[in-house]
Amino acid sequence: MTTGIDDLQASIERHFAAGAAAVSDAAAMKAFLQLRAALEAGTLRSAEPDASATTGWRVNAWVKRGILLGFRIGVLEDQSIVGFHQAAHVFGKMPQITFVDKGTYPARRFTPDDGVRIVPGGSSVRSGAFVARGVVIMPPAYINAGAYVDEGTMVDSHALVGSCAQIGKRVHLSAAAQIGGVLEPVNASPVIIEDDVLVGGNTGVYEGTIVRRRAVLAAGTILTRGTPVYDLVHGAVLRATAEMPLIIPEGAVVVPGSRAVTGGYGKEMGLSVYTPVIVKYRDEKTDLSTTLEEVLR
Repeated sequence: MTTGIDDLQASIERHFAAGAAAVSDAAAMKAFLQLRAALEAGTLRSAEPDASATTGWRVNAWVKRGILLGFRIGVLEDQSIVGFHQAAHVFGKMPQITFVDKGTYPARRFTPDDGVRIVPGGSSVRSGAFVARGVVIMPPAYINAGAYVDEGTMVDSHALVGSCAQIGKRVHLSAAAQIGGVLEPVNASPVIIEDDVLVGGNTGVYEGTIVRRRAVLAAGTILTRGTPVYDLVHGAVLRATAEMPLIIPEGAVVVPGSRAVTGGYGKEMGLSVYTPVIVKYRDEKTDLSTTLEEVLR
């Protein structure tokens, strides 16, 4: 860490520990705004790659405490938007869309110089989120505070990137994909999607799951801490443990599946329960099916 980051960490930790006393402390607001700016610039992250860590990622719990500090010291403000569209000409006035939220977390504003495409239609990126050059956001989509979205990623319609979630380079979050985040407990790992992952439509990734690079999650796949994943290729069952989150291996192709209930009333009725299944690992044929992404971007 640099001296500046060390000083910021010490300040955040001090103001967070102060509890309600931080609400009226101008120094607490100054520290938070510095942290928020660093998050938006991508120079500070709530979780970051770390080769020495067991999972390959390190959680910066103090950064998450800083994000929580922003909610604590923020007050509700009118963040309504006055818009210009055809209705203004028809009714002779400018229509207003009403929003009320903590003043510490307004919606981010972008310019063409940022190199981010935000297609018109109702998407929002909250302050404190990093969005890299080359990212495309289709409406309506939402990126929450503390999230990190790297270069060339597509965030499709109705997709959510939760608080502190980490999204790698050239990821496609298809329509209605839900990437869970986490603020509390502060030591918990957020959901992490590594580089070149394809996340299918209506897919949900939650509870600190890590999806390694080049994996493919088929439409409708749900990954949680409590759901085992059956690897048909290697004859193994992947589970989260008390110390480790669920981790989807590099290049795995995961589809929704089911397994039969083997006892009791469930067996008698022929019931099955949902489970994700790894049916193969990514190959040239899989890569060819994703080349359309480059054209769209």
